[in-house]
Amino acid sequence: MHKVTCLAVALLLFILPSCKNAAGAKEKVAAKPASTAYLKNTPIAFNDAVLKTATDAVREFYADHNNTTVWTDKADRDALLQAIKEAEGDGLLPEDYHLNFLTQFEGLSMITEDECLRYDLMMTEAFRDLSTHLFKGKLKPQGVYNDWALAAKPFDAAKLQTEALQNHNIAEAINNCRPRHKVYSSLRNSLATLNALPDDSKLPQIVWEKAIKPNDSSATVGVVKQRLIYWGDLKLDTVNTKYDADAVAAVKKFQERHGMYPDGVVGRQTAEALNISRNQRREQVIVNLERWRWFPYQFGDRALLINIPTYKMAVLENGKDTVQTYRVVVGKPERRTPVLESKITDVVFNPTWTVPPTIIKEDLTPAATKDRAYFANHNMTIYKDGAQVLAEAWNPLEADKYRYVQGPGEDNALGRVKFNFRNSFSVYIHDTNHRNLFSGSYRALSSGCVRVQDPLKLAQYVLNGEDAAWDNSKIKGMVDAEATENVYIQKSIRVHQLYWTAWMDKGGLQFRDDIYSLDKILYDKLRGSGTEKLSSQAALR
Repeated sequence: MHKVTCLAVALLLFILPSCKNAAGAKEKVAAKPASTAYLKNTPIAFNDAVLKTATDAVREFYADHNNTTVWTDKADRDALLQAIKEAEGDGLLPEDYHLNFLTQFEGLSMITEDECLRYDLMMTEAFRDLSTHLFKGKLKPQGVYNDWALAAKPFDAAKLQTEALQNHNIAEAINNCRPRHKVYSSLRNSLATLNALPDDSKLPQIVWEKAIKPNDSSATVGVVKQRLIYWGDLKLDTVNTKYDADAVAAVKKFQERHGMYPDGVVGRQTAEALNISRNQRREQVIVNLERWRWFPYQFGDRALLINIPTYKMAVLENGKDTVQTYRVVVGKPERRTPVLESKITDVVFNPTWTVPPTIIKEDLTPAATKDRAYFANHNMTIYKDGAQVLAEAWNPLEADKYRYVQGPGEDNALGRVKFNFRNSFSVYIHDTNHRNLFSGSYRALSSGCVRVQDPLKLAQYVLNGEDAAWDNSKIKGMVDAEATENVYIQKSIRVHQLYWTAWMDKGGLQFRDDIYSLDKILYDKLRGSGTEKLSSQAALR
């Protein structure tokens, strides 16, 4: 990035004298010099002084192209400039790719060979940066969040540029870098929709004091209606202060679009969501566009896709077709479910549960210190150095030196079935002994693992892919036996634990609560206004 900036400054120094000369020409009566714009369309050999300003990767690219300029077709250059403009629709900033500078240079008629060389370098840097950012994101997820473990997406920018220049299909090549997922397309549509909305800075805020119910009348109702009209949920030409049937229906629609229970009552949560500004929603969409550039290009032929903020799991086939959906419980904000991708390795019936360190420290030790019966009440065995320890001999001051294992059964924290997959966070998908939690609308309640409703149905789906003999009766027999059994998976079924809080569907713009407060962190880094600036080499690719 530093070299690109130096390159821009160097090119600017070349251009300014040209501009000055052009101004001076008005003061003198002299023959107009012949245009040298043709140099932009002429292959020119690079010199070492210019090439040394480029990155190693760019120098290697030009070495493979005889160290001559490659952007010698005006149509290719125009296509790149247009693609940079259109990147704004992806939540990217065109000026990060020197749009104004490159556009001005393209319009010059008087240029030197050195200027053309530097221009060519900047075009290549812009193509490489834009295509890379569209394919795998502008930032690295691990540089933003410490509990996101997404695999790197291999990308060969040099190969793409070579083929795009040979085939003169710059626009197509860049467009193909965008994620193919329909959610990404919907987010681009969301951003366009938000950009088209009028300024809402003078729209009054709702001052919420109590729940607004059907047939209530107050000045606050009028403000609610104004904001419903702004977001398109209510169609009215004039606004009154009665909370009538049309307004109730509009609130229900708004609540559905925001993942709330659509009761038509304007409670605190609904009022707070209505007060969120257009610019805040734009920022939310922009960060979700970036996340989808991080996510896998393809989800796999069979996959479990979990969106943490919606508390839902979708079973996908062919990488896109949803064949089953499940409610899930995810980690609390202080014990977040990590974002990751992996593969199911085995299904465990009647699992035991080894208590993880966080729960030992924050839950088990305080409770067992008060009452040693905690271990018996939770069907838990204590081990130290491989030997069993009686509850009476347990020393709470050395609680972290023991291993605690809960036996299988209906009250086991993992329930009757567990789905293992390799990861560095010691998390998995499992049943639960607190099945009542699935009925709640807020389900960020676990210690990091994902709890799934109707796990035996999911087990049947996973195992049926291995062998059709795995029917409901066979699975029930395994559970009823109450013995711990591992069934290993041979055929690939991927797991994607992801996080996105905005999209668009047939119901319109969709937004969900940012339950882990991750959106602002990412937006600040994208725009360089956080504590770690975007120019930090640790955050840039």
